[in-house]
Amino acid sequence: MPAIELTTAERKAHRADAHHLDPVVMIGGDGLTPAVVKEADNALKAHGLIKVRVLGDDRAAREEIYAQLCDQLSAAPIQHIGKLLVLWRPIPEKASDDAEDRKGPGIREIKIFKFSKNGSGRPEIKKMKVLGNERVTAGGLIKRAKKRVASKKPG
Repeated sequence: MPAIELTTAERKAHRADAHHLDPVVMIGGDGLTPAVVKEADNALKAHGLIKVRVLGDDRAAREEIYAQLCDQLSAAPIQHIGKLLVLWRPIPEKASDDAEDRKGPGIREIKIFKFSKNGSGRPEIKKMKVLGNERVTAGGLIKRAKKRVASKKPG
């Protein structure tokens, strides 16, 4: 996978954004291992712009690691200054939430019946929308649902 090519202005903007960041991946004496590549990939998925610290003293080795990381992760090289490497890759968009994929109930429509006081009249029917974190009380009011507390009794 080739590295992403950026214009000078884009690279400059990313360099400015990376100024306050701390390194999230460190490459030790073993060099570029598969575990390090996986961690860098996860960090790029989560943040998009990351700093990597290389703990070796050999400048040529650091440049080689920088090029390999950019190629393997299809990231754009932003900056190499000293032992710090800055990489950027667009954050992938999350899949859209379909009704089937959602956890828990969403908005639902309910009917509330209020019977007449004399018993012979017609009941009053109200249609209301209830959110997933709401419940209907016995009196017909809508309240936010409380989390259930497990019993503290032994046994």
